[in-house]
Amino acid sequence: MSYLYLYTHSPLIARKSGISVNGHIDCVSCVFTVPHVQKVISRTFEALGSQVKAESLVLSLSSSPVFLWPNKGGHATAGEISPNRPFFLYLICILLTVWLACLQGIINLTLMTEVTEPGVLSAPTLLRGSKKHHLLQTTLPMDCVVSVLSSESISVVCGTLVGALCSQLGDMEKVALRHMKGTALLIPQPFHFLLPAPVGLVTVVYPAGVPDSQLETRRKELHSLFELPDDRPYLRRANALHFPDEPYKDGYLRNPHVHLNLPALENGKPYLVQGVYSYHHYMQDRVDDNGWGCAYRSLQTICSWFQQQGYVERAVPSHKEIQQALVEVGDKQGSFLGSRQWIGSIEVAAVLDQLLGVTSKIMFVSQGSELASKGRELANHFLSEGTPIMIGGGVLAHTILGVAWSETTGQIRYLILDPHYTGAEDLQVITDKGWCGWKGPEFWDQNAYYNLCLPQRPKTI
Repeated sequence: MSYLYLYTHSPLIARKSGISVNGHIDCVSCVFTVPHVQKVISRTFEALGSQVKAESLVLSLSSSPVFLWPNKGGHATAGEISPNRPFFLYLICILLTVWLACLQGIINLTLMTEVTEPGVLSAPTLLRGSKKHHLLQTTLPMDCVVSVLSSESISVVCGTLVGALCSQLGDMEKVALRHMKGTALLIPQPFHFLLPAPVGLVTVVYPAGVPDSQLETRRKELHSLFELPDDRPYLRRANALHFPDEPYKDGYLRNPHVHLNLPALENGKPYLVQGVYSYHHYMQDRVDDNGWGCAYRSLQTICSWFQQQGYVERAVPSHKEIQQALVEVGDKQGSFLGSRQWIGSIEVAAVLDQLLGVTSKIMFVSQGSELASKGRELANHFLSEGTPIMIGGGVLAHTILGVAWSETTGQIRYLILDPHYTGAEDLQVITDKGWCGWKGPEFWDQNAYYNLCLPQRPKTI
């Protein structure tokens, strides 16, 4: 049984005197009281809902000449089709590129509308008035995702999409009215979250400009609704689903380890980092730290994990900010600023506490040969905390993203993200050359000491 995710997005804008897609929403009122403005806004949302249900609504398949009229029985531009024909087969018949998109499981659609309709054309009527008006204008970023069986009929798929769009408009209206500041309107923004089974994919609307720290009450309501634990931030904006065709604007690679095969161990199980992180390594950000900055880069990878799981909203710290934090906590002297001095696991833990408010456990290993016996402790860390681990020994630092460990045989493999890489963000090179890869116990210097920094998750929603 295969599913397709249909993803529609479009700015939807309305006016009191008329509504248009890909335009602007203007709410006009002659009375400036908040209750009256709220009534006008509600009527505008009602008009938008009517437009979504109107026959003029069109769904355009991205990067293709295919158009669907969802409220006309699934009528499309490419020949005669039946509303009961399977949607997946119809797409294969229409366009090869769309078929390839289906294989990826996601089809992007754009919301549009017919601007002309059959009938007798008439000249527009212009009226001029001298009354004062209160103009409220904003754009609604409609963004809707539904999951349907690939064998579902076109009419059912279209009906599901239209229903989801109408439901999202209703959620947007509630958020807009709830968070009005006087007669000013905060733009309601939808976010998609992939929650643990059996919940799956859900969409939540938050008001733009209101930080996550002020939306805790709403998140508590949603955690209760979806029966989610109250110790992890599943529904913060940073946890929103990232679609495969959406590039990351900062240029860092995300989760290169997911492209690796798991090692084969007798009765072995993988215990991996949970969530999303960025790969930070030598020579990024126009900083030449080759030979001294590996622990800084490992720390940046850990900080990116806490940022992208929604635990913190601050940016990943730079080398300068890391050094400044160590001076502020009294770990280093002022001369440390701007230097090329190494840092270790203890300093990494201090910076996490100072800048992110994150506590850490430290694991001491007197010899690298002892790391092979730490399988249970490392596996428990990735099960309970799921955070990347920084390991430092001698002059080298690495990031541990997981372990494959056999409880019966004691065999172990370590998933290593190497910050010593100096090349471009080339995923194939990074995985093929082992800069992100599975390593055996021999990877560690058997006679060197190692300290491991195990960051702990804050208990928060």
